[in-house]
Amino acid sequence: MNKALDLIKKNKEFILYGFFGVCTTIVNIAVYAVSYNVLNISNVISTVIAWIIAVLFAYVTNKIFVFESKSWKADVIVKECISFFGCRFLTGVLDVAIMYVSVDVLHLNNLLFKIISNILVIILNYVASKLIIFKKAEE
Repeated sequence: MNKALDLIKKNKEFILYGFFGVCTTIVNIAVYAVSYNVLNISNVISTVIAWIIAVLFAYVTNKIFVFESKSWKADVIVKECISFFGCRFLTGVLDVAIMYVSVDVLHLNNLLFKIISNILVIILNYVASKLIIFKKAEE
């Protein structure tokens, strides 16, 4: 039992990142569904609204629970938000590019490449969050 707890403690950050990643996906889909199906907002605008709210949710949960960034000073929040949204935007563009080239241009399996693309995006987002956005500063 102690080995299992030690393993969980050792990998706490990664486990929480995965858990809140799933929660972020649920937020994204729910906001999209409400925007598109209930509020009758166009597909593209609903997608953008869902992305913005999901990234905000991800920022807050990653800041507080995953990377435990303690500072709430305005300059820190602004820097983190710009970095977080910027990285998410770039990986979002990468996701679209991978899907366009693999499915629309090369006519490869869409689900397989969506999975591959998402794995790459998740890894890049985690690395960016750990090494750039929520980098622990010496106090």
